[in-house]
Amino acid sequence: MAWVAVLLALLGACFLAVGAQRQGSAVRSNTGGLSLNSTGFVRLLRNPRWILGLILLGAGMVCNVIALSLASLTVVQPIGAIALVITTVVNSRDQGVRINRPTVVAISACVAGSALFVLLALNVTRKDHVVLPDQELTAVLLLCIAVALFGTLAVVFKRRLSAFAYILGAGVLFGFVAVLTKIIATHLLDPNGRVFLNVPIYSVIAIIAAAGLGSWFVQSAYATGPPDLVIAGLTVIDPIVGIAVGIVVLGELQPNVESVIAIAMGAAAIVAIVGVIALSRHHPDVVKRQKEARRR
Repeated sequence: MAWVAVLLALLGACFLAVGAQRQGSAVRSNTGGLSLNSTGFVRLLRNPRWILGLILLGAGMVCNVIALSLASLTVVQPIGAIALVITTVVNSRDQGVRINRPTVVAISACVAGSALFVLLALNVTRKDHVVLPDQELTAVLLLCIAVALFGTLAVVFKRRLSAFAYILGAGVLFGFVAVLTKIIATHLLDPNGRVFLNVPIYSVIAIIAAAGLGSWFVQSAYATGPPDLVIAGLTVIDPIVGIAVGIVVLGELQPNVESVIAIAMGAAAIVAIVGVIALSRHHPDVVKRQKEARRR
């Protein structure tokens, strides 16, 4: 089952990469580099390129959900980092943008940091861990705080949020979505035969709210930054947040973990996040936008 989950996660990463590039180019051509608004979003619903991207992203999500039901979060989530490399190559060819050295270094840091974080997490997390009701409720409450925080930022600073802010918000929100997806999938597969009755209503409401706001943040990020930056947030920040919640809140950590492992995991996470920050500042598309903004 683990190998099937890995293959599905790889397939999902490919769908995610191409879908993100299609949607990113559609949003950029629709907004002209300006912030996304409700009118612009309605126009996107009639854009064939954006619709194709949505279908591919949906296919990737389905693959990821099935993979999460077959294997642990720590195995499935980080595989998505491969989408970052694919998106960067596809987008550079589509937009005629030459990848510079800082971008290559930033992407390498993202992939290496997230991969190391996962490899370490695999050795310290419990297998077949059962999530208790109070742990699930704690995760939902933390998600509600995240939704309230990023929702407030989106309303108050709508015109001033940077691409990285949108990416950070989307990564955190979808990290919680991955956690709840895993929990809900476990509820649905429970052999007691109750299926949907096993799923608490507050978990359903929380995952819908987080997915909705996270999707808006992703579309807004497309309007203010390149699609590979968006994928960097979703494939680096997302799994780090998801695994952190799994360890700290859901109690997936094994007892008596050596401090050196914990420190190494923290360092790997920092390297990956620094890579995302560097990508948001040195990507050739971002640099080009900054120069155009100065000319105005």
